[in-house]
Amino acid sequence: MYIFKAAVVGAGTMGGEIAQVITFSGLPVVLKDIDQKMLDAGLAKARSIYQRRVDKGKMSASEMEAKMDLITPTLTYDGFEDVDIVIEAVPEKMEIKKKVFQELDEVCPEQTIFASNTSALSISEMGAATKRPHKMIGMHFFNPASVMKLVEVIPGLDTSQETIDDVVMFAESLRKLPVVVRECPGFLVNRLLLPYLNEATKALEEGAATATEIDQAIVAWGMPMGPFTLMDMLGLDVCAHVGAYLYSEYGERMSPAPLFIKLVEAGRLGQKTGAGFYDYPGGESEVVHAMIKELQDAGAVPRGTKFSVERLMFPLINEAALCLQENIASLNDIDLSMVAGTGMTYGGERIGPLAIADKIGLDVVVAKLEELEQELGPRFRPSRPLKLRVRAGHLGVKTGKGFHEYA
Repeated sequence: MYIFKAAVVGAGTMGGEIAQVITFSGLPVVLKDIDQKMLDAGLAKARSIYQRRVDKGKMSASEMEAKMDLITPTLTYDGFEDVDIVIEAVPEKMEIKKKVFQELDEVCPEQTIFASNTSALSISEMGAATKRPHKMIGMHFFNPASVMKLVEVIPGLDTSQETIDDVVMFAESLRKLPVVVRECPGFLVNRLLLPYLNEATKALEEGAATATEIDQAIVAWGMPMGPFTLMDMLGLDVCAHVGAYLYSEYGERMSPAPLFIKLVEAGRLGQKTGAGFYDYPGGESEVVHAMIKELQDAGAVPRGTKFSVERLMFPLINEAALCLQENIASLNDIDLSMVAGTGMTYGGERIGPLAIADKIGLDVVVAKLEELEQELGPRFRPSRPLKLRVRAGHLGVKTGKGFHEYA
């Protein structure tokens, strides 16, 4: 099915970004919200992205207006009677999403595809709340959607192959890189990121290093930004929702750091509120330092553990190996998704976590994870795919075979 017209429900930051991406490809889009202020903010977000192009001489002011004219803002479902795809971008709460799709069922043609921009929640569960589970799919854009190329395409249990093919083709028409991911909590990139972000927060609250030191070490290692800069940009409330859900599904290896919860309760949600792990402007925060001292003094967290880059990055590699074992995505797609979705590099190369493990040596990765398990607990237990390869002598680049094969 060719897509001639789209709709986006939820005009927050992501909704405005997604609407801009769709209009940039030349398609009309209906942008809906229940709040006029949010609708205005979504339109302003789309306009600001185009304005940057005008300022750089990549587009004329009249071309910008022509693109903006493709967006129809609405507080109702007017205009939804002929849309080919609806992308839902409402808050990360299952009950809200189900209610939206049930409303859409009543106003959209039966051939309309329902796509959710959820970063972690069950596509199958959303589909079960509709009259068209075969038309329900995940279409997870990455923030900022106007810049990031990756789109995770997540079929539910009942999603038809036709729907998958249509959404992959649609994502490609938006100049995006679609990767089909098997449904699991967190899908692929967020599932890999969560143990890494969580461990960074645990290292911080335990006094292993400061936020600045950890961020700088991770950037030096090869990530485009440190974990605290990233979480403050994404929004700590968003991270908290995803973290709580993944903990409920995966158990102890995803147990949330107490500091994270304290920050959200204090309303320090990141850049959007002017305060998260850092103050904006200002950097390191005395408020956060006081929270850390309070947790340590109360015995809620250990004190004085050691920081290493491996403490953060090796759990990410471990989770990638588990995703491979569970057929969440192919070997190449796992690495490609982390490069396209996070900008991951290592040694100056744009390579993903399983290729990085091959470069380091799988025996080295397993040995360090076992050491961390002894020091800090079972969340570091090496996964079976890692241990199996080490026992078989598939150690990576140095033996010509690890996760990948090398000439």
